[in-house]
Amino acid sequence: MNTSTYIPQNFIDDVKTYLPDNLSIESFIDYCQKPLRRSVRVNTLKMTVTEFKQYCSANNWKIEAVPWCDTGFWLERSAEEEEALPLGSTDVHLSGGIYVQEASSMLPPMALESSLKEDDIVLDMAAAPGSKTSQIAAMMNNQGILVANELSSSRLKVLVANMKRMGVHNCALSHFDGAVFGDYMFECFDNIQLDAPCSGEGTVRKDADALKNWSIESNTDIATVQKQLIKSAFYALKPGGSLIYSTCTLTPIENQAVCQYLLDEFADCVEIESLNSLFENADKACTSEGYLHVWPQIFDSEGFFIAKFKKLNSVDNPNLKTKKGAFPFSSADKKLTQTFMSAIKKQFGIKSLPGELTIRDKELWLFPERFSEIENKIKYSRIGIKLGTTHKNGVRLEHEFATALGKLAESNTYALTQSQA
Repeated sequence: MNTSTYIPQNFIDDVKTYLPDNLSIESFIDYCQKPLRRSVRVNTLKMTVTEFKQYCSANNWKIEAVPWCDTGFWLERSAEEEEALPLGSTDVHLSGGIYVQEASSMLPPMALESSLKEDDIVLDMAAAPGSKTSQIAAMMNNQGILVANELSSSRLKVLVANMKRMGVHNCALSHFDGAVFGDYMFECFDNIQLDAPCSGEGTVRKDADALKNWSIESNTDIATVQKQLIKSAFYALKPGGSLIYSTCTLTPIENQAVCQYLLDEFADCVEIESLNSLFENADKACTSEGYLHVWPQIFDSEGFFIAKFKKLNSVDNPNLKTKKGAFPFSSADKKLTQTFMSAIKKQFGIKSLPGELTIRDKELWLFPERFSEIENKIKYSRIGIKLGTTHKNGVRLEHEFATALGKLAESNTYALTQSQA
């Protein structure tokens, strides 16, 4: 138990006003002070769940399945092993086989899964550090287009690094306030995930000081931003599409009240998609509206909130805007395409690539297919993967080529043992 966890009395008094009758405040406080179980998600773009289980067995790692995510596991390693080689330094992590991700945070993409199709155009509006983004990319099998947006410059760099490590190549990254999407990309997305910035009340088991600056006034200020973001997300969503709204906080001010704002704002054009049967025992965390309000003591996890909405009809947006400026990429010409494809077929046995070859100066990139549909809507920080740099004798490949597309190679590959890695 972490007795240093800071839980202010005014926060406890507030929680008492909305804690469900079947849960006790004593149990809530007790779980807030318990260490958080470590959990990981298998990245199926790099390895299968069976391969992960075999890896764990060979290394004497104890795992327990996360009930709402078929690729999620709680994981235990000995203290001695963790000290000798931290999980983040293991070969299975560095190669992108797993993502260290809190179990509750796997829920928003799982709520979206039933609405996803591989060729969808999807927006992750507040994406860094990329756990949910890479989870969605794996669900899409690296197909379609996944736009991952992040406002923070420093967090955007982390997002880029994680997309590279996880082998995601159907992703375009952007660097904006999420409030712009409703105006610049009006009804462009088949599905949208908004894991909104929040007060983080549910993260106290991971961060003992998460509540140091807590106040109802701060909750209210954050909710104002969240309402702007959820309205923008709904504008950017195509009719018939689904929107996931989630936070890692507990207060109804940032959760149910924000959802109600959306329902009031768009009335007959939106409906709640109940999450009551998302997984076995989901009803234990389900609200009367059909949202999931995950308290730490229900599943021994972080606190989380997830809601799902369907857009029934098109809506009017009086503030539509158009991006100015030329798109800096162009399609690779026939000669370069033939030269490059011939080279990778000869060297690696790769006969085709999942995307479109594009060029910027001397850089050769692989864009998601159909990206031209949205290429001039906003300015992107990064699109797809950088394959290499052209020179007079061909293309000098980037490391990214191997990390993202290595599984396509049929020749000139070498499998390392764990000790070699």
